[in-house]
Amino acid sequence: MKMQLRLGALMMALAGCVSTPPTLGDPPPGFKDERKELGYQEVLEKYTDRAELYSGFDTVMFAAATLQTQAFREARVRREAAFKTLTQARVQEILTREFAEAAATNEFFLGVHVFNYRYDDFDRPSSIWNMVMVTPAGELKPVSVERVGRSDMEMRSFYPYMGTFWVGYRVRFPATYPDGRLVIAPGMERVVLRMASSLGKVEMRVHAH
Repeated sequence: MKMQLRLGALMMALAGCVSTPPTLGDPPPGFKDERKELGYQEVLEKYTDRAELYSGFDTVMFAAATLQTQAFREARVRREAAFKTLTQARVQEILTREFAEAAATNEFFLGVHVFNYRYDDFDRPSSIWNMVMVTPAGELKPVSVERVGRSDMEMRSFYPYMGTFWVGYRVRFPATYPDGRLVIAPGMERVVLRMASSLGKVEMRVHAH
């Protein structure tokens, strides 16, 4: 019973039980084993934050971002492996690639629901949004913003905060400064993904390690 309550609380926190668009259709897939599901949700929660943006009484945007740390990547790959019954060799191949990507860039998975489609332009050079990663050392611009596409059941199985009408993006920032220093240094507690425009500003603060 306690396990069910903990899992329910986590799912409500990540799904945004009050201030998000209504979720249509079936709930996203998850582990039947409650302990395994709780373990994944705890890792997801650690590296995820949410934000909302309003203009008066009108909603402008809902957003959530998950930092793709090595720990989260491993949890996500293990989840995918369980869902797809991947061989251990295939899992190791994917993990090797994921860990290499984690070393090359600091990547966020960004989910957004923008109520006016004209402002859902995060991947365009002319975007109205100024997107930066903020650390104690300063701000960095992304090296790439890639539109993954509209939310589907597979995307929601890894990022259950995604609603039916949300859109996913991969946002990559440098892993090192030009002098070779790590952007996310050992001991750094949190980093922030900030998106700002004439419509307003949102900040999502997540654990750095």
